[in-house]
Amino acid sequence: MIRFAKRMINKVFKSSEEAVADIKSGKSISVGGFSLCGVPENLVQALCQRDIRDLTMYTLCTGTTYKGVGPLFINKQVSTVYATYIGANDEVERQYLNGELEVNFIPIGIFVEKLRSSSTGILGFYTSTGADSLVETGGFPTKFSRGGKTVERVSLPKTFKIHKGKKYLYEEAVSTDFALIKAWKADPMGNLVFRRTARNMNMDLPGTAKVTIAEVEELVGVGELDPDEIHVPGILVNRIVKGEKYEKPFENLILRDQRASKISQSPGAKARETIARRATFEIKTGMCVNLGVGIPTLITEYIPKGTDIMLHGENGLLGIGPYPEKGQEDPDNTNAGKESITLAKGASIFSMATSFGLIRGGHLDLTCVGALQVSQDGDFASWVVPGKVVRGMGGAMDLAASSSKLVVCMEHTAKGAPRVVEKCTLPITGKKSVDMLITELGVFEFRKDTGMTLIEIADGYDLDYVSKHTTAKFYTPSRITKMKQNWDLKGEKALEDLN
Repeated sequence: MIRFAKRMINKVFKSSEEAVADIKSGKSISVGGFSLCGVPENLVQALCQRDIRDLTMYTLCTGTTYKGVGPLFINKQVSTVYATYIGANDEVERQYLNGELEVNFIPIGIFVEKLRSSSTGILGFYTSTGADSLVETGGFPTKFSRGGKTVERVSLPKTFKIHKGKKYLYEEAVSTDFALIKAWKADPMGNLVFRRTARNMNMDLPGTAKVTIAEVEELVGVGELDPDEIHVPGILVNRIVKGEKYEKPFENLILRDQRASKISQSPGAKARETIARRATFEIKTGMCVNLGVGIPTLITEYIPKGTDIMLHGENGLLGIGPYPEKGQEDPDNTNAGKESITLAKGASIFSMATSFGLIRGGHLDLTCVGALQVSQDGDFASWVVPGKVVRGMGGAMDLAASSSKLVVCMEHTAKGAPRVVEKCTLPITGKKSVDMLITELGVFEFRKDTGMTLIEIADGYDLDYVSKHTTAKFYTPSRITKMKQNWDLKGEKALEDLN
């Protein structure tokens, strides 16, 4: 009875500063949100005002240099970060390469489950995500010496087991001292309601730390929330604070009219358009499809009208609609590329744990991703150029480990150098996971009998040209068809049909 009463006391704090007052130097924190969407910005700003250092932070994305959790890095309050993606924050990348910050990369789905497991009494779990990559073998630099000339620490190898011929890595649960999350509504008991895609990982963090602090936009009285609309029960939340001021910026605000202009004026647009148009032939009515960042985002421009599909967003959404018109944009509605979106008819929104459960469970029909390299064995690399470009794998390793069909959409060369290679020279994202490769020169299928097989060549090219720009060894059948292109579509946006 005493324990029950303690959990039901008023958990509301007067200010963000008061709510984080006992977070000291050297503590570990997890911060909800997906880049800038759903970030507890008032709690972050309150931490920025305090003289604390050497924080260990768990966050999906490190935001941008000056937004999201970015200011904590500007202030050099974080000494170690565990993240899935840092590519939008130049300061984090600079500090890492200069030896000022330790960075540990974790695939998104695994990141979420490691934290969530600590709240549900699960010691750890086995997963195929990351198998045969640096996630398994270790050795990736996590900390450089000052100046970045030598490596001080590297990632450790994972324990694994073979089950029914497939490799699974062991991942331990992780908990932190404090969890900082953002919700839409709360009552004094700590019951939480989230809005749109701002729920992302925020919905999975309560209960994963010794103290869970929820920043909310609206605070209502006890009993005013319908029990059916509560997403997180108050028993998992220790503190509530109403956010003082909200900016809620977009990382990538794209309006419907601006999108067409951006595509037509970008360098190499013709090659990327060719790739995107060909990829639409892999999309059939009734499919659930995940489109990664980069070239795959262009595919929606050329899907034939009347093709009824559901687009999946890794951040917790099934049913992505077209880009918003001016005045329709909503910072709580973003896709996995952190772009502004609308919702399609019949859309559903859920936590990131559920989202990556859909991926790992093989419930999606098709995945299209970008890449830096693809090998003749079907390996692909997409997340880092050691010593030069450090972004993180995001959700790509989770997608690569899925049983869904995986199509890589990639330009054939980079500054004249082949990207379709005998063996990936960059750290791989997935091993033998590519089912089809589409470039502006042609289409390759990865088959059990013939391996990497050229099945189509783009108009204006021949086999000799493709071979000269490809170091991978591939099979050439007796009949190679002309690359399919739906040029009659004129770039119409079929997703408008779904809105």
